[in-house]
Amino acid sequence: MSSNFGDFQMRVYADAVKGVNSRYPFDFRSIEHKAAETLPDWVYRYVSAAAGDGRTQQAKIDAFSHYGVVPRMMVSPPQRDLSIELFGKRLISPIFMCPIGMVGLCAPDFHGDIAAARASAATGVPFTLSTFSQNPMEEVIEEVGNTPSFFQLHLPNDRELAASFINRAQAAGYSALVVTVDTWELGFSPADLERGNVPQFRGFCMQNYYSDENFTKHLAKPPHEDQAAALAHYAKVCVQPLTWEDLRWIRSQTTLPIAVKGIQHADDSRLAIDNGADVVYCTNHGGRQANSGISTLQLLPEVVKAAGSTPVIFDSGVRDATDAVIALALGATAVGIGRPYAYALSYGGTESLTHYLKSFLAQFDLTLSICGFKDLAALKAAGVEPALTAAR
Repeated sequence: MSSNFGDFQMRVYADAVKGVNSRYPFDFRSIEHKAAETLPDWVYRYVSAAAGDGRTQQAKIDAFSHYGVVPRMMVSPPQRDLSIELFGKRLISPIFMCPIGMVGLCAPDFHGDIAAARASAATGVPFTLSTFSQNPMEEVIEEVGNTPSFFQLHLPNDRELAASFINRAQAAGYSALVVTVDTWELGFSPADLERGNVPQFRGFCMQNYYSDENFTKHLAKPPHEDQAAALAHYAKVCVQPLTWEDLRWIRSQTTLPIAVKGIQHADDSRLAIDNGADVVYCTNHGGRQANSGISTLQLLPEVVKAAGSTPVIFDSGVRDATDAVIALALGATAVGIGRPYAYALSYGGTESLTHYLKSFLAQFDLTLSICGFKDLAALKAAGVEPALTAAR
């Protein structure tokens, strides 16, 4: 793998000279359009849906247009170091794939978790597996190669089952536990309500549950023989109103680093750290939960300030590598990609997602290079400036 991710574009141009043009798009709008054409309608509508009238989803996207990075000239860095330390691992870049509960449905074969893990192995971009996956966590991690991967936990109200998920993730070799705290109830999503569209209620992406004896021991028959009974039991254990005591309990169950996902308030940033978090994860869940109209990017600096020396990772509204540059300049340690990578899976599985991730890394690297930054420390020192760009 090249030390400069931007070299990827020169290979694309070189192939084109030989008459071989890319099969896959490079920009978000084309990727989203291709996914809308390719995915089953009910899958696309679920992935693209937002809470309420969508104002929060739009706000998080528009927020990046209010900031810009001022380029510096005559300091062109021929070699860049984009690596970071996170969760006790050295990562080749600050970019990772967010947990998406239904990403398993986004690949043509409905095994998107496996496809994403293979793309992670091919690119070095870490993949975060959701509790809701089409393949058990043990099968998915076998595909990531040497790239660190993370397991995202939706905490069930059955402590035996919760402990089992945590212990399985650690035993399987996941590098960190990402605890989601903003989805103990579903956000109000008119697009989903219109079709009664919650895929796990129909048995999709339930393999971590169905492969766990602490879940199946409550069933008279295996889930594949009586899925209605399995889903009825799931309905009993899936809702867990969360408290900080729950985080302390999770901390007691594992030696893995823990990121607390869903933090948007400075006080919650401090509380998460006080109760066992090693990393604060600032996100609004893609605008799917509370339709408050506040962009997460707007809240990021105060969350970072409150976290002190504790790393803050970020997602929400990232549609372009320039967005990641801005979030890092505002204090994030690492930046997650959400819907774009789910869409990129849809039309070519591992191959199309690998192409997308290499493209994203290339744009990220080239943006820093052209602006005169040899590494992330130089970017953070420069920071951002207010921009007058109209919202996208």
